[in-house]
Amino acid sequence: MPFPPDAPTPQTPQGRDRPPLQGLALLVVDDSRFTCDALRLILQRAGARLRRAESLEIARLHLAFHRPDLAIVDLGLPDGRGQDLIAELSREGLPVLGLSGDPDGRDAALDAGAAAFIEKPIGSVAALVRLIRQLATGAGPLDREQDTAPPPADPMALRDDLVRAAGLITGGGDPAYALSFLRSLARASGDTALEAAAQDIRTAFDRAKLARMIEDRVTALGMMA
Repeated sequence: MPFPPDAPTPQTPQGRDRPPLQGLALLVVDDSRFTCDALRLILQRAGARLRRAESLEIARLHLAFHRPDLAIVDLGLPDGRGQDLIAELSREGLPVLGLSGDPDGRDAALDAGAAAFIEKPIGSVAALVRLIRQLATGAGPLDREQDTAPPPADPMALRDDLVRAAGLITGGGDPAYALSFLRSLARASGDTALEAAAQDIRTAFDRAKLARMIEDRVTALGMMA
């Protein structure tokens, strides 16, 4: 599915260098709207065209009809392991960039065939754009490369992800996936308290405390709307 809104790639002003990722089509496979919004802001500004799939199933449906220049694949997905898709795409010769909020995911992504790995949250815009350009085109670094901090993602995207996390935590689904999703979201948004609370859930009290923390954050973000 296209990123909402499916903004057109900015046109290069006359007399200026073309954007470093202009002409590249990228597929982002990630179940977090917050992470995808951050990637959208970075990569569309660099000239890329992006599409998002929030599950393995949707990614495979998209890939049946469209072949991107590069795929960015999160390891934790609602219907399976991102490593499985990484292995499939790497066997087909498509460059894949592994993505995870868990630094221990690096080995899993690279062992599955990813050409490289990035950890959430994204630290350097220039490094990410340079890496994607190199993997997708083989091109070297730009002559004039200025780094910037990642632009702030939409707080309503974070709110939507927190609402989803609350449903996963209390809804009786796969608890391992629910906590993995929440930890990754907390790390990506810089919420160290929430990340710590999601590390070790042993009792019903722990689960209730975590649900209250999520509710407090959802309420605060709702007041910003």
